[in-house]
Amino acid sequence: MAVIAVFNQKGGVGKTTTCLNLTAALSLAQRSPIAIDMDPQGHLSLASGLKHGTSQAKSIVSFFKEHTPLAKLIYETPAGWQLIPATLELSKIDALYGSDPQAAKMLKQGLSEELSLTGAPILIDCCPMLGVLTLNALLAADKVLIPVSADYLSQHGVHRLDSALNVLEKKLQRKFERRIVVTRFDSRRKLSFDIYDQLRERYGSLLCKTRIGETVALATSPMHGLDVFAYAPNSPGAADYKALAKELMDSGFI
Repeated sequence: MAVIAVFNQKGGVGKTTTCLNLTAALSLAQRSPIAIDMDPQGHLSLASGLKHGTSQAKSIVSFFKEHTPLAKLIYETPAGWQLIPATLELSKIDALYGSDPQAAKMLKQGLSEELSLTGAPILIDCCPMLGVLTLNALLAADKVLIPVSADYLSQHGVHRLDSALNVLEKKLQRKFERRIVVTRFDSRRKLSFDIYDQLRERYGSLLCKTRIGETVALATSPMHGLDVFAYAPNSPGAADYKALAKELMDSGFI
């Protein structure tokens, strides 16, 4: 079972878009993925078809508050892949467990006890803040996928995030296998190529060869509660995420 935290502390880099469409691509590849929305904003849940939200009792909140088994919280999206959704109540978990050092291990324990036998890849859309929720995701994950948009501020942010993960590795005495994927890549702009080349020079093989272009279908599909494959299967965005899934599977990351 591969558990992958999709994480970046900077907003607007395509974190949720990547989690949504990579999950869908893995589903099309017959890998039966499960996505977990760990962001109180619930954007992954919304983009997956939960247009009117979901009850706290049928969300990841119930796992943390009521110790509901994760397997009982799985929702099947309209596209056919599986999701454990989030609600705004998830924002209270940091306050509820912030003083409990063992709280960060809850998700890891829940996954190992309830979903490990499925063998399915699990993708976690992380909260952008480094608190109890994100620590749960990182401790549960064995791999971290970092989306970074093709602009200067996002590039600077990924350097800080990489340093933070290095510090966390020392503290936890464990390694996070990681990959960086460039999103919102505009082939009309020289800056996009410059950012990609600078990231490749610094991170080498950790940088995915696949670049996710900025396309209309990727921006509009969440409005319809659909991933890009269900909304526009022949679009460049669908082709990009299909290529990313293949690259990550071929490299053994997934």
